[in-house]
Amino acid sequence: MKSLSQSFHLLPSLPINRPLPRCLPAVRCSLPSAKGAMTATDPAASQEHGKAKEAKLWGGRFEGSVTDAVERFSESVSFDKALYKQDIIGSRAHARMLARQGLMSASDRDSILHGLDEIEKTIEAGEFVWRMDREDVHMNIEAALTDMIGEPAKKLHTARSRNDQVVTDIRLWCRDAIDKIVASIKLLQVALIKLGLENEGLIIPGYTHLQRAQPVLLQHLLLSYVEQLERDAGRMLDCKDRLNFCPLGACALAGTGLPIDRFFTSHELGFAGPMRNSIDAVSDRDFVLEFLSANSITAIHLSRLGEEWVLWASEEFGFLNPSDSVSTGSSIMPQKKNPDPMELVRGKSARVVGDLMTLLVLCKGLPQAYNRDLQEDKEPLFDSVKTIQAMLEVTTEFAQNITFNHARIQKVLPAGHLDATTLADYLVKKGMPFRTSHEVVGRCVALCVANNCQLSALTLDQLQGISSIFEEDVYDFLGVENSVKKFSSYGSTGSACVAEQYSFWVSKLQID
Repeated sequence: MKSLSQSFHLLPSLPINRPLPRCLPAVRCSLPSAKGAMTATDPAASQEHGKAKEAKLWGGRFEGSVTDAVERFSESVSFDKALYKQDIIGSRAHARMLARQGLMSASDRDSILHGLDEIEKTIEAGEFVWRMDREDVHMNIEAALTDMIGEPAKKLHTARSRNDQVVTDIRLWCRDAIDKIVASIKLLQVALIKLGLENEGLIIPGYTHLQRAQPVLLQHLLLSYVEQLERDAGRMLDCKDRLNFCPLGACALAGTGLPIDRFFTSHELGFAGPMRNSIDAVSDRDFVLEFLSANSITAIHLSRLGEEWVLWASEEFGFLNPSDSVSTGSSIMPQKKNPDPMELVRGKSARVVGDLMTLLVLCKGLPQAYNRDLQEDKEPLFDSVKTIQAMLEVTTEFAQNITFNHARIQKVLPAGHLDATTLADYLVKKGMPFRTSHEVVGRCVALCVANNCQLSALTLDQLQGISSIFEEDVYDFLGVENSVKKFSSYGSTGSACVAEQYSFWVSKLQID
């Protein structure tokens, strides 16, 4: 089983939402080339030796270079380099399409594909130089490819813009991230089902307004979270279906007059098809908003579970015992044992919701089509995904390392007259209108409060003194065990109903 220190280090290549360094340190690396080794150098080092900055790939009409402050402020490679794999995948598909359409030779295509393969290996080996003066992941890879293979690389950007390139990358990245999150949701569902199976038959107090309400099976409560998580996964998959259309070939905003085949690239990249409108393709981020919204709802569900388990682990409840492996202590109070992981799950939900709010505000005032503001969509996206993955993993680990205090729960279970509603239903079955039965049972509870006893302790004479409808069979409805047995509606906490639901989920989740 993984340690807690490991659980918050998912997706280590993704940046988290904290101040990021805008100046990258000088690093050197060599990329293999048919013409020999190519060495990339830091732009600041070149300036120190009186050399001019590297010309921008878009710099044809410019006579001067941007200031260092503008360059530091504008760069995105410090975080969008997380998209390198998707960028290379998209470029491979684009190169194959261009060659197929006669817009580049097969030889140039093969040189590009080989160069992209080498760049990917270099990145994954940690040897690639990410240069700030090359602005972003796209320009870094394209410039490195040009350094490596020369003229053929200059044909790769035919009939595409960074506008359609970046949104293609993001859609590919989101698609993969959704698959990973859905898999993590399933693991948590399995852990919750197994936790219920380990505590079959355990009755707990059910709460409304955090006040005792009715008795329920612990399994029934755990199933409520399983159901919520299933909807969370469904929202993710619905989002994936809507985002799975390809913007590549939309170019800057208007498309192109060159004879490209957008259906080919869409198929190559596993999309359902190309996006129908080129302006919409490059300008909207509703799929990211939907994804972050789904993450936020999932985070809220995990936060609620975390809150419940934090309460239950307290001395006041004493229902739940986390193992030492998922607990922490106090620096000053030696007796403390804190369920910190679930407190952090509760706390990190704010971060996921904050990422959604950041993107909503970012997008709310943008005119069509692409605007540089959209560069700021990636950090909240990456952070949201990294955080929700960590929350799911640590909640699963917590669920696998807790026990429920049966003795404590059974001792305190009678408090609160949890069988009162079942008693009201008894009177309804005898023909009494529910509002009348509600009043009658309320008087019974008042009598119990006055005598400091439970409903099941009232004598038949006492009950009949309140209503003559009560008969000897009333005691089959009193007490939490009898109360739970009387629930029979579909989806209720009745033992037969819960057993049926567990059979469904064990089969659906393929639990041995």
